Amino acid sequence: MTDVNKLKTELTEIVAAANDLITLESARVQALGKKGKITALMKTLGGMDPEERKTTGAALNMLKDEIAELIATQERALKKQDLEQRLATETIDVSLPIRPESKGKIHPISHTMEELTAIFSSMGFSVAEGPDIEDDWHNFTALNFPPGHPAREMHDTFYLPDDPEEQGEAAKKLLRTHTSTVQIRAMQDKGAPIKIIVMGRTYRSDYDITHTPMFHQCEGLYIDKNVNMGHLKGCLMDFVRAYFEVDNLPVQFRPSFFPFTEPSAEMDIGCSRKDGGLKIGAGEDWLEILGCGMVHPNVIKNCGLDPDEYQGFAFGMGIERIAMLKYGIPDLRTFFESDVRWLDHYGFDPLDRPNRATGS
Repeated sequence: MTDVNKLKTELTEIVAAANDLITLESARVQALGKKGKITALMKTLGGMDPEERKTTGAALNMLKDEIAELIATQERALKKQDLEQRLATETIDVSLPIRPESKGKIHPISHTMEELTAIFSSMGFSVAEGPDIEDDWHNFTALNFPPGHPAREMHDTFYLPDDPEEQGEAAKKLLRTHTSTVQIRAMQDKGAPIKIIVMGRTYRSDYDITHTPMFHQCEGLYIDKNVNMGHLKGCLMDFVRAYFEVDNLPVQFRPSFFPFTEPSAEMDIGCSRKDGGLKIGAGEDWLEILGCGMVHPNVIKNCGLDPDEYQGFAFGMGIERIAMLKYGIPDLRTFFESDVRWLDHYGFDPLDRPNRATGS
């Protein structure tokens, strides 16, 4: 047993001292090879008495396993070290030279989101984000959707398998049907006052010229102690006039209904459809642009705030829709078809960055 312990110490030091894969392989052969030290010691078992052979043999087998595991651990560490050194020192330029006949374009969705960020940030809004995969509570219950509401049905919502590690509504997973879920998370995390806009992908089971299963929304939320409908109206009037670049763009608010706001309204902007076209501005017609309203007290309460102390407004719009209206894009589906010819026509110069204030 003394020889086994001595050999273990010797081989452990040899393996630990191996600072590259070649040296480590040499240590492996020296320890475990056909002519290695453990093999050589095993060959002496035949000259021992039965009891000593049993004890020493077991100790040698254990030593063999320990040294093999030690070598494997050292090999993993050396390979990781080697990879890190190669990543730090070996570089290759995989970029192609500039092709003068071709120039990349910014997608209209990305450009519109930057426009919205520029406009609303000038009003004091900050950008908030949240997960695409949500639970039933954040997507529906917290937003005052009652049980049995049509929006909860399978034909509208993409449901995912339940999470076995969660209980109740938290276990029921789905792809978020609106970005309002981020409003709930932001109020829970940051409390009030809060003034945010949320932009991101949302998912609903629909597909035609004006609907796709995945689309983008922008929503705004402002919660404080003295927020009223007048603030909402002023905010949205400034927004549409800045976005569509029409200083005196007519607007109107029509009563509507949303579970998460009360009172609720649809906002229309003035337009003209003369000669079969569409021109935004003063005209005889109106065009629905977004939904809005004062945040329902139940929603404020669900986020842990006192609705007797805090109130606020919220609004939401489809990013593809407002991009289509501003830039004359006729079909929503073309946003997602990855056609470079379409992008070349409707895309934006990478240096054309929105930087616009509302004057409010």
